[in-house]
Amino acid sequence: MPSVSDRPVKRSIRRNELREIVPLADSTIYEMEQRGEFPRRFALSPRCVVWDLAEVEAWLESRRTRPIPRAKHPDVAQRKFRPVKGQGRAQA
Repeated sequence: MPSVSDRPVKRSIRRNELREIVPLADSTIYEMEQRGEFPRRFALSPRCVVWDLAEVEAWLESRRTRPIPRAKHPDVAQRKFRPVKGQGRAQA
């Protein structure tokens, strides 16, 4: 049976350190976790949640290697409030 010193040490990080590594809002991280797009947190105690550092680093590396498609720009001509005037419209 392997001794405690033979096993690799897994490091977990708390929310403050995660914010330094991943510059996303807490709500964005939570939504991505719910969709399965970000490593899941786990509870150490009822008031302490952590993330596995190796999983977060692997997620970051996968984001670097795979380009993320950008969102399309909204069509501002379809806005209900303060619509942008087209070139064919006369100015009042």
